[in-house]
Amino acid sequence: MNSILIKNVLLNGQISNIKIEENLFTAIGNHALDTHSDIIIDGTDKAILPPFYNTHTHSPMTLLRGYADDLPLDVWLNEYIWPFEAKLKEDDIYLGSRLAIVEMIKSGTVFFNDMYWHQGQTLRAAQEMGIRAAIGITTIQKDAEGISNQVEEIEKMEWDNNLIQITMAPHAIYTAGEMNYRCCCEIAKEKGWMLHTHIAETKKEFDECIKEHGCTPVEWLERIGVLDCRVIAAHAIYLTDNDMRILKTHNVTISHNPTSNMKLASGSFLTKEVMESGCTITLGTDGCSSNNNLDMREEMKLAAMKAKAQYGTEFLPASKIFEIATINGAKAFNINAGEIKEGKLADAILIDMNNERMVPCYDLLSNFVYAADSECIDTVICNGRILMQNRHIDGEEEIIAAVKNRYGSK
Repeated sequence: MNSILIKNVLLNGQISNIKIEENLFTAIGNHALDTHSDIIIDGTDKAILPPFYNTHTHSPMTLLRGYADDLPLDVWLNEYIWPFEAKLKEDDIYLGSRLAIVEMIKSGTVFFNDMYWHQGQTLRAAQEMGIRAAIGITTIQKDAEGISNQVEEIEKMEWDNNLIQITMAPHAIYTAGEMNYRCCCEIAKEKGWMLHTHIAETKKEFDECIKEHGCTPVEWLERIGVLDCRVIAAHAIYLTDNDMRILKTHNVTISHNPTSNMKLASGSFLTKEVMESGCTITLGTDGCSSNNNLDMREEMKLAAMKAKAQYGTEFLPASKIFEIATINGAKAFNINAGEIKEGKLADAILIDMNNERMVPCYDLLSNFVYAADSECIDTVICNGRILMQNRHIDGEEEIIAAVKNRYGSK
């Protein structure tokens, strides 16, 4: 792996030099550093920040971007999304995952937590493109049949443990039954993997769980032992005070998906109440059929604005939502990153301070959260490797062309 020297870059308000060796930040300071490096980046008029860690998405759904928008949720799912997905083959999943990874890198994301079918194809795409990922073994059946076979198929593959994690991913309580959840939890514990699931996303899900089981979705997962795993819970909109206590007790991480929640009219996440309960909140984009992009910077802004509309202008300032989108996600998946510090894994983005949306710059994070768009991200580094420089990713043109050739435009 190459060594990298980033010279004269803005870090924490000071012009600094930063050395990356192998996959770590090894030296940071405003003094001259050893200039012997394989790659030297001129950081003049650029700022360095931690990148994004997207804790809930369905990456191949880039293929459904803009398909069947603005419909009622049940119609959208049953008459459009699920029939479309039923026709997707393994090579479609590979194409969609590669397109998603291009989009994520372009918008400053170096990690995504994924849940989808033919997950080996998403693993393959992430590995080839050098991005971090947690690949979910996604299950939707009401029983445990076939889950072990899915695990065996994934374990036949090879992956870089520095970049790729595997999770068990029972879809949701209304699609995956008790036996399914118990089986996934048992495997997750045995393998040391996380368990990734949708929970309490809609009022219908919440009400039907109470009707069927006599308890909330969170209470039901606790009852059957699932929360004894390391769990990342997507959405978690409909929570009682007791639910929040349970989630905190079991150290469950919540992935907040504000754009998807608003677009599907699922409900309003209780940001203040969840934060006050002590639960860890991270940020996710969900898939492109319900967002319709994978831009975590945009997700930050919407999360902050939605929370301010609920709780007041001083709530969830730029610095806090930036932590939620960066270091919180890294910590949730035990990635020693999310900060530009010596000894941390070398994940970073370089911001073009000459971009019109970064000028003037009274506060870097305020500009980045509230004013910028992804065009201000010049360079993306993941695990000490440059994935994008001068806003170009090697091979991006071929990936985009392959998707256009297959799916075209209407």
